[in-house]
Amino acid sequence: MRSKVVVGLMALGFAVMAARAAYVQVLGNDFFQHEGAVRYARTLELPASRGRVLDRNGVILATSVVAQSIWVEPTDIELDDPKLARAAELLQLSLEELKGRIGKGGKNFVWIKRQVDEPLALQVKALGIKGLHLREEYKRHYPEGEAAAHVVGFTNVEDVGQEGVELAFNQALSGKSGSRRVIKDRFGRVIEDTREAIPPLDGKDLQLSIDSKIQYFAYQKLRDQVIAHKAQAGSVVVLDAQSGELLALANYPSYDPNQRQRLTGEQLRNRALTDTFEPGSTMKPFTIGLALESGRVKPGTIVETSPGRITITGSTISDTHNYGTLTVEGVIQKSSNVGTTKLAMQMQPREMWELFTAAGFGQKPQLEFPGVVGGRVRPYKTWRPIEQATMSYGYGLSASLFQMARSYTVFTNEGRIIPATILRRPGPEPVVGVPVFSPRTSAQVLKMLAMATGPGGTGQRAQTIGYSVGGKSGTARKQVGKGYAAGKYRSWFTGMAPIDHPRIICAVMLDEPSAGQVYGGLVAAPVFSETVQQALRILGVQPDMSVKPHIVAQAVEESL
Repeated sequence: MRSKVVVGLMALGFAVMAARAAYVQVLGNDFFQHEGAVRYARTLELPASRGRVLDRNGVILATSVVAQSIWVEPTDIELDDPKLARAAELLQLSLEELKGRIGKGGKNFVWIKRQVDEPLALQVKALGIKGLHLREEYKRHYPEGEAAAHVVGFTNVEDVGQEGVELAFNQALSGKSGSRRVIKDRFGRVIEDTREAIPPLDGKDLQLSIDSKIQYFAYQKLRDQVIAHKAQAGSVVVLDAQSGELLALANYPSYDPNQRQRLTGEQLRNRALTDTFEPGSTMKPFTIGLALESGRVKPGTIVETSPGRITITGSTISDTHNYGTLTVEGVIQKSSNVGTTKLAMQMQPREMWELFTAAGFGQKPQLEFPGVVGGRVRPYKTWRPIEQATMSYGYGLSASLFQMARSYTVFTNEGRIIPATILRRPGPEPVVGVPVFSPRTSAQVLKMLAMATGPGGTGQRAQTIGYSVGGKSGTARKQVGKGYAAGKYRSWFTGMAPIDHPRIICAVMLDEPSAGQVYGGLVAAPVFSETVQQALRILGVQPDMSVKPHIVAQAVEESL
């Protein structure tokens, strides 16, 4: 009887085993195949190398370098391994923090630290911790540092663009990752490929119109001036006056895109493109140009500005001095608010609105860049007389520094405004612009802008050695709420050089200079002067004047 029971139990055991085998091989086959694959099969990503960002001459502004990232398989790692303490020390983590990362939710793959310097990663690997591995990735490197930060931007740890051209052209730069399907042993070693690898498709290189030498020099001069005048911030834009290519764009404060641990919003702001301000007297050339274009005046027409102030519907507009009798040219040279207002009030609001719109104000620039804004010009039907008057000299409308720089292409291209770009244009084909003024009017205003930087003008400190220049300074009170803050200004200068055949346009803005000087002709014009001189030399433009310094004995104040 006992033997029969033993035989019966053995038969039952074999039946259970047979049933289990049938379940594993037939009914539950998909589940067990999946579980096996989870433990031994891996799909390894083959990362694509992100495309480089180059300046117009092929200088590298952004490139990818190899970096090691550390990851673990939590199911393989032993949390009581004494070598974890040393690993945590090397990675500048607490032991508790390291163990916390390892134990996240029972995952089969957990990142411990991304993009670690290779020597450090190899030290961690040499500890021989079971379940800990290295993966080769790419880390972005920015050789020009803070000088080009607001142009180039940066990527995150996943190599995805976050700011600047890294964000604007992320898709083209990124490429496409490949993959490799493998089987690993229990020690994490690859022992077999299960299918042919799909190779990565590297990203495309991107060539900008930026000249890295001009960019670096412009940034340096801007930074020094912001610090010297104790300003809150500053920006500078340099455009090719004929092609519309952006040669330099810099802001201060800036940041180092290679070290972003303490990055603030103030450092990130690309003020030249994203911030709009009332441009002040830099708008006067457009108002004067409209008066000339309409035939109402000529450059020599007399404008009476005495006694240095004018009242419009109960509000008084003043000049810093009583300039008395001026020609239209003199109105620009002396930056007379009264003279500009008298000319503007001869026009219809619609005429001025159409001109401002044609010159790009109130319109979002078609620039391949994130965060570009269009400023504001209110519909002309809502203008009151005093608003028409103040808009004529740059109050009551807003524009970015980039918009101001681009608008001045009207005066360097025979009255046509041309599109701007941050990418290098492929060939010598001329850029087609949109007419705003006639060539004659453009030439007349260009001559006035040269006078504004000459003897008796408000922009004398814009003069440079060896090159003739022209331009217009501006000083605008800072608007706070519905009014203007006492003692707070933004100082502007926008101009071009050489004056007879302009090659570049440069626009400069300093926000809240507080070291005693606030006028654009004193604060912003010197940055223009030094940037223009160096940029023209870098571009190989021959001097058009005797190479001797222009000594400015006294700067003329402009009207606010």
